[in-house]
Amino acid sequence: MKKFAVIGNPIAHSRSPEIHQAFARQTGIELSYEKILAPLDGFASTIKEFFALGGMGLNVTVPFKEEAFALCDILTERAQAARAVNTLWMQGDQLHGDNTDGAGLVNAISALKWPLNISRILILGAGGATRGVVLPLASAGATEIVITNRTLARAESLAEDLSVFIKNTNLHVLALDQLAGHFDLVINATSASLSGEGIALPDSLTFNYAYEMAYGKPSSFMDQAKKRDVLTADGLGMLIGQAAEAFFVWNGVKPDLTHFSL
Repeated sequence: MKKFAVIGNPIAHSRSPEIHQAFARQTGIELSYEKILAPLDGFASTIKEFFALGGMGLNVTVPFKEEAFALCDILTERAQAARAVNTLWMQGDQLHGDNTDGAGLVNAISALKWPLNISRILILGAGGATRGVVLPLASAGATEIVITNRTLARAESLAEDLSVFIKNTNLHVLALDQLAGHFDLVINATSASLSGEGIALPDSLTFNYAYEMAYGKPSSFMDQAKKRDVLTADGLGMLIGQAAEAFFVWNGVKPDLTHFSL
């Protein structure tokens, strides 16, 4: 039986085991999937022990994604763009790392039947969450991706870093007071929205769809979107979508998310 796990600190809240077990039932693959609480100063030794005991793959959650990135021998392009790793496996004696967060967002949006190809996308925030999703959104066919942030210099720095990976999508930044016009999709990648201190969207900005990357908590971003009568979704679909991508990386089979629910 294939052995997998999710590793983090804290980890008790993780829904990854139930998601991967549901994927296993759907695809007929036998596996075990557990939660591993790693000491804050013992991540590297914990993953080494897991693979030494026959583990096949690890999902990585906070606060270890950047440390996982630094430990890998081989990185996928999307992990390089994200500068963080949430999916690990051993091949020979080399530790491989991938980042499936952005693919998870694309999977979730595709399952909703929201169009990404030839789309104009606005992302609120310029932190690690945004860094992890820009390349997959561009690869999904977005024509234009605009990043906005309270500190414009941070958005400019992020866009410059990511421009190396973005080939056929217009990637640029806008200051908050420049937001106007129409976007197909607005994605909230800030955490401030959960505290009610999120970015106030101007009336001059219009959009068709709104995606909140967080889930399970009230969001001022979602409140604003609903008042505009646009279609909305939260990050539970992204959580399931990134798990589906990791499952595919490890097992070569992609679960069907069209009617998937927890």
